[in-house]
Amino acid sequence: MTTRLAPGDPAPDFTLPAHDGGTVTLSQLRGESVVVYFYPAAMTPGCTTQACDFRDSLDALNASGHRVLGVSPDPVAKLATFAERDGLTFPLLSDTGHRVLEAYGAWGEKTNYGRTSVGVIRSTVVVGPDGLVALAQYNVRASGHVAKLRRDLGLDAA
Repeated sequence: MTTRLAPGDPAPDFTLPAHDGGTVTLSQLRGESVVVYFYPAAMTPGCTTQACDFRDSLDALNASGHRVLGVSPDPVAKLATFAERDGLTFPLLSDTGHRVLEAYGAWGEKTNYGRTSVGVIRSTVVVGPDGLVALAQYNVRASGHVAKLRRDLGLDAA
């Protein structure tokens, strides 16, 4: 069973390759709030919906001091195609070995349509400027999740 993170837990540090050929290290973003969302597979319908929702909310999230990082087990080349195809302007990070997914509790057994499998558990973790988990959401829905996250972060009145 994968251990899930909870508010107040130290966020596990990581360095992962990004779709643009660079790398992102979480600890280098200390002092900023970082929304790290974990999704199963680039260019699938649900993951595209979720990524485009983050894209469309990016200005509001950035204006309120939140950076966005997407993490999946896809290789960098597929992430680059995804970013280009859908105009995604935030870093998409490749975790092909599942190390970060596991550390964040976003990899494990899940049930979908009555079938049990092991893979990415769609999740979002907000890491505060102090490097501690501020919010952790697991088994989120692809559609509507970003709107709920914005409400949970106090960015929307409704």
